[in-house]
Amino acid sequence: VAFVVCRSLEGLKTFSYLEELILDNNLLGNDLLLPRLPHLHTLTLNKNQISFQRNTCKILLDHLAEVVPSLQYLSLLGNIACPNELVCKEKDEDDYQRYRYFVLHKLRNLKFLDTRKVTRREREEALVRGAFMKVVKPK
Repeated sequence: VAFVVCRSLEGLKTFSYLEELILDNNLLGNDLLLPRLPHLHTLTLNKNQISFQRNTCKILLDHLAEVVPSLQYLSLLGNIACPNELVCKEKDEDDYQRYRYFVLHKLRNLKFLDTRKVTRREREEALVRGAFMKVVKPK
């Protein structure tokens, strides 16, 4: 397990066999770029600055799908992108479920998202409708 307390993740490229990475509380945003980490199966990005502004979260999820192909556990709790009713009173369980479908559509190998196991029904729903589940606010 590696603990990183910095904004630059360039040094991670020397840890190509890394399996777990905790990047909580690091002010990381949608511009996060990880090196290719083919063995990484667990990534936590809790309490950072990841949001669904424009298409940037889609780009981040596409990037993760490419550079961490073995990813099975991802946690984004405490980020604006993760509409959690405990953090934001305007959000409800439906908002959170749409977020899950969208993330699962992009990262199809996930077994756990945040604190919950991915169900077969969620995976099927994500395949059918996940691309359309991005949570956005009207301007």
